[in-house]
Amino acid sequence: MRERARRVVSDEVGTIVREARFRMALVYPSPYRAAMSSLGYQIIYRIVNERELWSAERAMLPEDVGEFRQGRWPLFTLEGETAVGDADVVAFSLAYELEIPGLLDCLDLSGIPLRGAERSDEDPIVVIGGPLTFSNPLPSAPFADVVVMGEGEEVVGCLLDAWEGHSGRAEKLEAIAAVAGCYVPSVHGELLLPVAAADNVLLPGCGQIITPHAELANMHLVEAERGCHRKCTFCVMRRSTNGGMRLADPGAIIASIPDAAQRVGLVGAAVSDHPKLCDIVEQIVDSGRGVGLSSLRADRLSERLVGLLARGGYRTLTVASDGASERLRKELQKVIREEHLIRAAHFAAASELRVLKLYMMIGVPGETEDDITELIDFCKEVSQIHRLALGIAPFVSKRNTPLDKHGFAGIPYVNGVLKRLRKELRGRVDIRSVSARWAWVEWNVAQGGFSMADATESAWRAGGGFSAWKRAIAEFGGEDESDRASWS
Repeated sequence: MRERARRVVSDEVGTIVREARFRMALVYPSPYRAAMSSLGYQIIYRIVNERELWSAERAMLPEDVGEFRQGRWPLFTLEGETAVGDADVVAFSLAYELEIPGLLDCLDLSGIPLRGAERSDEDPIVVIGGPLTFSNPLPSAPFADVVVMGEGEEVVGCLLDAWEGHSGRAEKLEAIAAVAGCYVPSVHGELLLPVAAADNVLLPGCGQIITPHAELANMHLVEAERGCHRKCTFCVMRRSTNGGMRLADPGAIIASIPDAAQRVGLVGAAVSDHPKLCDIVEQIVDSGRGVGLSSLRADRLSERLVGLLARGGYRTLTVASDGASERLRKELQKVIREEHLIRAAHFAAASELRVLKLYMMIGVPGETEDDITELIDFCKEVSQIHRLALGIAPFVSKRNTPLDKHGFAGIPYVNGVLKRLRKELRGRVDIRSVSARWAWVEWNVAQGGFSMADATESAWRAGGGFSAWKRAIAEFGGEDESDRASWS
């Protein structure tokens, strides 16, 4: 296992190896390929390593957890090959609800008690941060000692200052609870605190490590912007969250690119809304590098931009439609219209891209058979312009959005819509979908509180299969998977 880790690290550029008085194990509850494609994870890695008294060492969920357990190997860090459980602070980055079982695997492999209430002064302080905290960290909170709410660049430094200034677990947690942006479940109880925003002078955040083994291989990650100015009612990052959209300076973006970067990934919730995006992409492509964008809005596409993306290595043009019909998109306050999506298909064809991919939600509040019919007719029209693929996800309402509390459409309903789409679009459109069953699990966890932590642990202990989740969710007060909730 250690030899495998050494081979991976030997291929990295930008790895930080240093000794310090205190050590943070920075853990990602998914495997390496996902971890090293997370910009937030890399930002915190660099920030902690810039502190005089601290080093940060990375660890990830093993590809084969069972292999670790069978060999009785403790989870260890990549840089120092030291046990995660021996760190002073163990910090997790959680992207979404279904990564919480991975967090439990990592704690278990590290020999750390799963619950904050079970830990003693001999155990490290366990911190949870990441995108999940913008919505609802409560189902993960009982497994944490501290939750960093929102953007962590400044909060993590204040947290470590409080940690350094006190002795004993109880004293440290009391001090950390007073830090703005830090939620301490043992002190605050079961409630949602406001999310923190980093000072704009810290933007753009950029990656520290480039590796060929990430999902975004050999790519330097840098923010083009942070937040969003749009009002989509289903989105956690809508404009009311964290001050809306904040633009990064084009010169700072270009200056952040290291010589070793073969590709550059521009990251943000609304990258294509940056007014200077074409100029930024053109500089990157002219330097001989590939380019990737984390989000493209169909109404912001132009022939110039799509042409630059093709020069930068794009083979698939991916945009989000979200609602199945024009009516639903208006109700979701999604400003994308059919004409924008049809124009995107023409741009993809003109630039000789392989496929246009549309992300789509089904089971949104108020959806009817007529909306699905409109989607089918629209897909047939677009597929005559260019090859089309649909990436479909059942709608999962999230806390801290206007659609909070809306129910799940029901597994039978979602599967029925998918069956109809596949039947009527067979041979015309490639359809990939998220499992209706796992979307239902995600919905229950996303809408829950501490009781869903109990359900998650119960399902995890029972093997983590769907039947285990179904029993656990029923036991701890979740919604029956066969119900279609009221959308009134």
